[in-house]
Amino acid sequence: MKRQRTSGIAASTALGSLMTFVLLALVVTGHDGAPLSGDSELTSWSLTHRPDVALAMARGVTYTGTGVVPYSLVVLSGLLLGRTAHRRVRAVAACVCALAAAQALRFAVMSLIARPRPPVANWATHASGWSFPSGHTTTSAVAGGLLVLAVLARAPQPRRTLVLLIGCWAVLVGLSRVYLGVHWFSDVVGGWLFATCWLSLLVYVLARFLPHTYSTLTAPPAREDPTADGHEDGSREQRRTPPHSAP
Repeated sequence: MKRQRTSGIAASTALGSLMTFVLLALVVTGHDGAPLSGDSELTSWSLTHRPDVALAMARGVTYTGTGVVPYSLVVLSGLLLGRTAHRRVRAVAACVCALAAAQALRFAVMSLIARPRPPVANWATHASGWSFPSGHTTTSAVAGGLLVLAVLARAPQPRRTLVLLIGCWAVLVGLSRVYLGVHWFSDVVGGWLFATCWLSLLVYVLARFLPHTYSTLTAPPAREDPTADGHEDGSREQRRTPPHSAP
């Protein structure tokens, strides 16, 4: 995809997701943090559909949405993006900083909005802090998004399967927060919107202001021709051999 087209799509996506996130945040604050339409219904459904196996699976999924797993994924993203050892180190550092900055900004927004969580009686796992936007959702979506971008830039076919698996993981982490009763569904939607805006902004900056880096990341790897050296050597040998003179 051309750099200009990529920057345009990324800018439009970032602006659209930002406007939607701000609108949702205003609605949340306008309701004094009370559950929005659909929030209570989904929470009530989760309370009545909690067999032990499903709870154990949901807890296992939700634990992968923070801590070591997301940062391991962004490290993997950097390793995929870099083609040399030096570039891999720089790419890993950039990906880690991108995730850390997203978490810091989300924490600031969360503290500003200060939305209470659902009632503690509904919780099926530990939680702390305010509710909007969901931290696990944002973290997993940003980490998964960075890995998806790295896979699209570097991994061979079939890429669709990898992208689908990564996307399903990020979605399941967000939904597990609602199922475990520690977030309203609108918190999760806010986390997805926040992550979409952040990732789109990163792509825009990369394509718009770092064209050389963008071209390096998106260029297909050079294919070596195993016969190239032989042809070249043969050509050189022919050039070194003087032409036969006519008798």
